[in-house]
Amino acid sequence: MTSMRISQLAERSGVPATTLRFYESEGLLSADRTPAGYRMYGEDAVDRLAFIGAAKHLGLALEEIGELVGVWEAGACRDVKADLRPRISARLAEAEVRAAELAAFTDSLRGSLAHLDALPDRAGRCDPECGFLAPGAGARSGAGSVSALAALAAVSDPIPGPGSSTPGSGAVSGGARRAQPVNVVLSPGRRAARAEAERWRTAPVACSLSGDGLHERTARWREAVAGAARAAVPEGLRLSLPVGRVTRIAELAAAEQECCPFFDFRLHLDGPYLHLEVRAPADGGALLTDLLGSAD
Repeated sequence: MTSMRISQLAERSGVPATTLRFYESEGLLSADRTPAGYRMYGEDAVDRLAFIGAAKHLGLALEEIGELVGVWEAGACRDVKADLRPRISARLAEAEVRAAELAAFTDSLRGSLAHLDALPDRAGRCDPECGFLAPGAGARSGAGSVSALAALAAVSDPIPGPGSSTPGSGAVSGGARRAQPVNVVLSPGRRAARAEAERWRTAPVACSLSGDGLHERTARWREAVAGAARAAVPEGLRLSLPVGRVTRIAELAAAEQECCPFFDFRLHLDGPYLHLEVRAPADGGALLTDLLGSAD
């Protein structure tokens, strides 16, 4: 049997070495060791990684993929089919719920925009007479009677998939979600808001993660953004992904800012797509490339 080192397997499979190490830690991939301690893989590792990649593109969680790989290894195609069908059906149901939420959110935004365009252009300050930003305005806005803020709350925090949990996620029976009230706090001023938004520019370019923690985080990012379309933006990178990955991406972005506050993350939901823009100061550009790759 042909044996490959981790760099050779990464080249053959297109899976980064950091991800291969992560898969090994999660029990998805096994490796033999040479007397010198180098990882060695057989030819079957290429097929296994192809199977894992196909399962990932179906949106399956790592725990589910691990279970499915066990069935796949047994060699009976009918068993893989029987195991896979309910998992895909569950993902389809979740995707349909998200699509309905996004459709409702889109309709509410169109209604709110039409209402905003219909308001008179007064020279004075905005006040409750505008009937748009005042408390309870969503109930009075006619065409935009669906609360855009409530819809946004539902879309930006979708139902976590099997094998994952989100405290306070508000999941209800049948796979549906209830939109939670959103409290809006107005900024005390444009200057203060701008300073808050630009904190990443002045944060030290240093990461509190190192060693295995850094490898694992990088592997999780590489897995989450696999297959993304990449494009350069000023000071950073823009990745376009299926909207179903928004929960995973948001969780990773929040964790990343805890240890690397010099990264700036911006998420934009655009129908079936999630656009993620990540920026870093000039001296953090190399770290950004190491984490998420470079533009296509």
